[in-house]
Amino acid sequence: MDIQNLIRDNIKDLKPYSSARDEFKDFNESKVFLDANENPFENGVNRYPDPQQLKVKEKLSKIKNIKIDNIFLGNGSDEILDLIIRVFCEPNQDNIVTLPPTYGMYEVLANINAVKVIKVNLSDSFQPQVEQILKASNEDSKILFLCSPNNPTGNSFSENEVEKLLKSFRGIVVIDEAYIDFSKQESWLNKLNDFPNLIVTQTLSKAYGMAGIRLGACYASEEIISILNRIKPPYNVNELTQLKAIERLSKPKEVSKEIQQILLQREWLISELDNISFINKIYPSDANFILMKVDEANKRYSQLIEKGIVIRNRTNQPLCKNCLRLTVGNDIENKKLINAFKSIK
Repeated sequence: MDIQNLIRDNIKDLKPYSSARDEFKDFNESKVFLDANENPFENGVNRYPDPQQLKVKEKLSKIKNIKIDNIFLGNGSDEILDLIIRVFCEPNQDNIVTLPPTYGMYEVLANINAVKVIKVNLSDSFQPQVEQILKASNEDSKILFLCSPNNPTGNSFSENEVEKLLKSFRGIVVIDEAYIDFSKQESWLNKLNDFPNLIVTQTLSKAYGMAGIRLGACYASEEIISILNRIKPPYNVNELTQLKAIERLSKPKEVSKEIQQILLQREWLISELDNISFINKIYPSDANFILMKVDEANKRYSQLIEKGIVIRNRTNQPLCKNCLRLTVGNDIENKKLINAFKSIK
């Protein structure tokens, strides 16, 4: 597959903006900087941040065993997904393929960019229906979005089915791994070199507990990463985000401990929820949340709100009628949740 054939012509011809920090890269050295119209009075954030976030990428490179040239960072994964659509999809012509029920921002970002959306529902077991996906896509289908582990269902997609799609889909395949740290399934980062059309996105919002700093990561071929770097805003990841990310990425044992605690709490919650009479089904989860089918989702959601417990009502999503989704909290929060469930009738 020739990736260049998928990139929009105007993006290929784009001359990227060159910031002051792009033109002079050794900005950490002791020099007098009068090139970027910055405030000269030092307060820790008066200078522009590293536009390439190299120190953060160095940390991620070691943790993920991925070269820096294969890493792109964004203001949350949503910015990355938006940029991917801008690179490959011609407005009012091309389309993306999504697999409902799934993360809603794929469709929102497509709509913002005037890109059509082809929807192929997951199977009843929440797996991609490969033949239907390939049949529904066409020559204008530039991106297929796979969320694995999937939101809101919580399950991981079959490796065999995903590989079939990587080999057969004629465009870019984006695998959104926001919840991969909670899964027993291996990341698709391990096969990044096998598929030139593969893009893997991850985030520091979930397992790393840094939703507030808005930092997403994208892993792909050097060719794709170089294109994303050409069209991104010059300083898309701010200095405070970079510093907090470096601090957190320097504590792998702490992160690992928190993940294990979440997994233990997830299993405890499942065992407790199994005893609630109006819960009809608890779906398997590879994420830090649980999807369950109840008798009346709207009623149970409102009852929990009255008890001070806020979860998500997913009953209007395809294949999710009367389904509620709840995040695995800490020990105290989870006990309050179970007590609330037990107290309502």
